[in-house]
Amino acid sequence: METKQEKVNMSKALSSDSASYRCSACHGDEDWGPNHPIRGRAKSRSLSASPALASTKEFRRTRSLHGPCPVTTFGPKACVLQNPQTIMHIQDPASQRLTWNKSPKSVLVIKKIRDASLLQPFKELCVYLMEENNMIVYVEKKVLEDPAIVSDDNFGPVKKKFCTFREDYDDISNQIDFIICLGGDGTLLYASSLFQGSVPPVMAFHLGSLGFLTPFNFENFQSQVTQVIQGNAAVVLRSRLKVRVVKELRGKKMAVPNGISENGVLAADLDAEVGKQVMQYQVLNEVVIDRGPSSYLSNVDVYLDGHLITTVQGDGVIVSTPTGSTAYAAAAGASMIHPNVPAIMITPICPHSLSFRPIVVPAGVELKIMLSPEARNTVWVSFDGRKRQEIRHGDSISITTSCYPLPSICVRDPVSDWFESLAQCLHWNVRKKQAHFAEEEEEEGEG
Repeated sequence: METKQEKVNMSKALSSDSASYRCSACHGDEDWGPNHPIRGRAKSRSLSASPALASTKEFRRTRSLHGPCPVTTFGPKACVLQNPQTIMHIQDPASQRLTWNKSPKSVLVIKKIRDASLLQPFKELCVYLMEENNMIVYVEKKVLEDPAIVSDDNFGPVKKKFCTFREDYDDISNQIDFIICLGGDGTLLYASSLFQGSVPPVMAFHLGSLGFLTPFNFENFQSQVTQVIQGNAAVVLRSRLKVRVVKELRGKKMAVPNGISENGVLAADLDAEVGKQVMQYQVLNEVVIDRGPSSYLSNVDVYLDGHLITTVQGDGVIVSTPTGSTAYAAAAGASMIHPNVPAIMITPICPHSLSFRPIVVPAGVELKIMLSPEARNTVWVSFDGRKRQEIRHGDSISITTSCYPLPSICVRDPVSDWFESLAQCLHWNVRKKQAHFAEEEEEEGEG
């Protein structure tokens, strides 16, 4: 009789727990019950991982990183075990909206270097931000060393108000509220490299070239910037890769700068390994491992969560985010992936085996790439085209999804912006080819 009563009590407890529980990935903002709607606009309190969770080292990542928060009860009795260690989740892309806890006061303006066509838009934007919105504007020091800016007397009073920094020397990660990029996709990649932790919202204008990452047109920049400052904008969370390179020290010891190392990563934050040099990077587009100057094919082993999945023999391999799927990976034959899809893509570069095709793995898995024991030469690695370095036998490259995505501000919404950029870039390539063929026909006719 007592056993039967205990079962009844236990059943009541389970039913009450399943009737209403808090989703840890939503930071406890929402109670979910049987009648809770699956879709709908949820609160958007943060653009990246919860600071408390992201800064706590004892929490381990889950395999559901960068995925929407689903209903986790299945039928009357089955459910997924609740995991309090979830780092973050992405809600329905249509409801991802920007909001400010406090009004933004500082902005980082990134301008493509050595491009004279950007000088006038740069000046107009900075004057608008400083005089109309009373904001603190940060720029890289070498931007203000441009002769056209130095010789402009009218811009002198504005130039004195700038806050400047030097890449790899000054850490501005806690001083910037949001970022504005002027130029092509490379400016957004550069902005990503400056922030090795949480990234402020990024507003990217395309000037002179089309790209997947720069959706805004500069013609109406005043109204668009005002909308962002007021918190009236959509965002797409572009996942990044956390890359950890471990090298054996050979011969002389490689010194690590005291305090800030490459791109603002604190040397003290990296795990110390005896006789090894450890470096860490946050990558927005892709990690490229290639054969470098060697005439031999590269030969690298790829491990997934500790298990060898394949040996890549060819010119190299690309490990990319969905954002990077439209860059080098697309040129190497990979599929294009929307940035809201939680995935990592592995793409071989000119593989020796014709049966090896690009593969997509879930976001959050741990990839490890090493030289094969039988490899006759070394390989080289680069991160978003930067920090290129040699990888030898005994070195390793560990790659997983970062818990610090890049929040890119949209013109309309994450889905529409991406497909419109795709259509524009494809049509631009078609028009370019048509113009090229027309020029060839014209030359042949004159001949």
